Amino acid sequence: MDEIVIRAMQKWPNVPNVFGWLRLDRRGNWLVKSRQPRAGEAVFERIANEAVVDFIGRNYAHDDAGRWFFQNGPQRVFVALEYTPIVYRLRGDGESLETHTGQAASAVRAAWIDDAGMLLLETELGPGVLLDRDLPRLLDRIETAAGPAGEESLAALTAGALPDLALHLGRRRVPLSAIKAAAVPARFGFDPAPAPAPGEPEC
Repeated sequence: MDEIVIRAMQKWPNVPNVFGWLRLDRRGNWLVKSRQPRAGEAVFERIANEAVVDFIGRNYAHDDAGRWFFQNGPQRVFVALEYTPIVYRLRGDGESLETHTGQAASAVRAAWIDDAGMLLLETELGPGVLLDRDLPRLLDRIETAAGPAGEESLAALTAGALPDLALHLGRRRVPLSAIKAAAVPARFGFDPAPAPAPGEPEC
């Protein structure tokens, strides 16, 4: 976290938390609640200011309950997740990954294909979905023990069969499994819709 944020937390330790104002979409975009709702319904707008996006990314973390948040000075702003808390994307070398906040991932531990055909990855930085525009490039790197995997193998995996598949990324052969999208939050221990705990102050 930024030093100025850490100092603010120490100076004002009991600032109420914020819920329902910030979201992360499946492409790694930050969305903030508009002050002008439509027909009484909340509207979220993409944050386009690069300095603000970078500031949020540098101060993005999670608590012990699996709730992800942006530490905005002394105030914790909890983030609603459209899917996963991290969105991974390929770096320029085409062989390594970084998060939507720009952090380089040093080791992919495992990979999954969900029932919508999206690729999920777990690294030392946490669980995340691969950015959709990079999906075709990594699907081409899925292989069986005998060589490149075909569409039939991927279809069998998403249908519940267990072919021996792996993702070849960099110098690693990462095990590939199937997972239901609805099971992802529980499997990885994060809360996609953070809410105040009993007695927790909010504003």
